[in-house]
Amino acid sequence: MLMLGVTLVTFILTNLVPADPVQAALGEQAAANPEIVAQFRENAGLDKPLPVQYFTYLGHLFQGDLGTSTQTRTSVATELGKAFPATIELAVGAILISAIIGIGLGLWAALRQRTFVDQIIRVVSLIGLSVPAFWMALLVYFIFFFQLRLFPGSGRLDPAAIAPPHVTGLYTVDSLLAGQWATFGDAVYHLVLPASVLALYTIGLLTRFSRSAILEVLDADYVRGARAKGLTGRTVVLKYVLRGALVPIITVLGIAFGSLLSGTVLVEKVYSWHGLGEYAFSSATKLDLPAIMGVGLVVGIVYIGLNFIVDIAYGFIDPRVRAA
Repeated sequence: MLMLGVTLVTFILTNLVPADPVQAALGEQAAANPEIVAQFRENAGLDKPLPVQYFTYLGHLFQGDLGTSTQTRTSVATELGKAFPATIELAVGAILISAIIGIGLGLWAALRQRTFVDQIIRVVSLIGLSVPAFWMALLVYFIFFFQLRLFPGSGRLDPAAIAPPHVTGLYTVDSLLAGQWATFGDAVYHLVLPASVLALYTIGLLTRFSRSAILEVLDADYVRGARAKGLTGRTVVLKYVLRGALVPIITVLGIAFGSLLSGTVLVEKVYSWHGLGEYAFSSATKLDLPAIMGVGLVVGIVYIGLNFIVDIAYGFIDPRVRAA
């Protein structure tokens, strides 16, 4: 039922765009030959009422058909299958960087509450939340590629590198499965800059949220009890404090990961990543309605799947959730 709602909202919002997709697809032909326009509308089903178009779209969707791109004349599902793994790889890299740094800084700040270290970490997290991703992407690109030449500037692999055999579409995973260690290193090397830029906002968010969640747990009775038993500080922090704070942190991680998948447009454009974000941007500028609806549907499915995974993770982290 939720997925049906996603399809309906995606379809309505896409068709509310105040522009003519036929004009975008045909260009000058639309003004020169009305017969071509009429034939195009008929072939695309755009001559029918919106409710009929929606139910036709649903019928094709149930058969696994996301439609045909009006710009490239190829299957939207095929194009998404090529773009989606690139964005998944970028988002996973960004969320790993965010989780390690963000939770680590949040824990450090909470354990050093009201000290100089705490103040510095809070300022750094505020900067991460405030700096626009597109500006940071350009700045990092200019410094680390143009000036220092420390990292590659664009693409998922070096032009001379051989892509690994396609299994998942993720170059890092596929190169490991194929035993191509040089390709794996090159894929990680190209991933560092865009993933770090994309992770900046999430690091700031996780740092502040983790600090607050850990501070609440530090005052809990079971933490005081663990300390009264004579357990070491590291044991108390890792087994009691951090685990107790993980439930809200996992929630933020799930939401942040979904946001990363749907918010990679500018970063992918700067670094020529050719993922879902760049595909969505190209489709939107060309008014490719089937492609736009396909992207919206994929992002909606990802959000629903992430919420489901987060709910399951609650049970592994907190025994009280399993009991409930």
